[in-house]
Amino acid sequence: MPDLRKDPIVGRWVIVAKSRAKRPHDFESSPRIYAGKFCPFCAGHEASTPGEILAYRKPGTHANREGWRVRVVPNKFPALEIEGDLNKRGDGIYDMMRGVGAHEVIIESPDHLLSTADLSEENLREVFWVYHDRLVDLKKDKRLVYGMIFKNVGEAAGASLEHTHSQLIVTPIVPISVAEEMTGSHEFFKYRGRCVFCDMIQQELATEKRIVLDTPSFVAFCPFASRFPFETWVLPKIHSSHYENIQKNGVEDLARVMKQVIGKIEAALDRPAYNYIIHTGPFDSSEIAHYHWHIEIIPRLTKTAGFEWGTGFYINPVPPEDAAAFLRDVDVEAHEPKSISVRENG
Repeated sequence: MPDLRKDPIVGRWVIVAKSRAKRPHDFESSPRIYAGKFCPFCAGHEASTPGEILAYRKPGTHANREGWRVRVVPNKFPALEIEGDLNKRGDGIYDMMRGVGAHEVIIESPDHLLSTADLSEENLREVFWVYHDRLVDLKKDKRLVYGMIFKNVGEAAGASLEHTHSQLIVTPIVPISVAEEMTGSHEFFKYRGRCVFCDMIQQELATEKRIVLDTPSFVAFCPFASRFPFETWVLPKIHSSHYENIQKNGVEDLARVMKQVIGKIEAALDRPAYNYIIHTGPFDSSEIAHYHWHIEIIPRLTKTAGFEWGTGFYINPVPPEDAAAFLRDVDVEAHEPKSISVRENG
């Protein structure tokens, strides 16, 4: 018999229909096969991207040349652009403003690696610290309100280039999905006087049914009302509403957690396409008692169809308890990094 489960944050209902389930290895993942094309993100091809905004480099190397470890550049085809004022206006009942914002690409390695799990922990620590640096910098612009960091891996997840990279889009408004989370968590806080995310962490650690990984600073679990098979959240155990407030030791533990969790997902599901998204507090607010930054990892194993679009329900064929148990048991030691040379094509 299917379950109807209610998300405790936004109130969204999910149908967990185990009768529709497949075994993990039966899911159709979209394999990420190297196409052998020229890659503008590889070392030596710096002239193929816009000029860098920030880079962590070897001493003595120069901007927009080789020698970088992590590199940030403007998106060549930006969703929003940094120049101009907002020019908020209305046309009858319709509101609009200029598409002011920032759209940046974080190139995570000079090598042609394909995934977060392929990066070394040291490299990954620098990626997560770059996120911190860019949010801190863009937060100074009073036109901008929200910074969304996300990663698309594989064509099915929206990636147009396979070289491991993530993106940052900063908007002059709070996105609706984050606004819903903040509203729902505020309602919970008003009623109980506690952060709903902190309560979720405590309950998941107590029951251990949906835990994927537990470390001193972070916990990873498959949420009770998971929208998608093997959806996994990563949260800091200590309450914090803004990712950019993370400290160096937190970044070190986060890098280990993300490498292990994504490694488990890739080993279990034959390297599926996936997205991860960092949900964090808006720029124009200080520490928020009812909100908790977190990372949502979503393997792209199912498609959203008419019922989901028409109702707002999601149908998940894999109970999160089963998904978490499966991921806990995955040995990632055999997971080999996929490093491919494309320099000869440049």
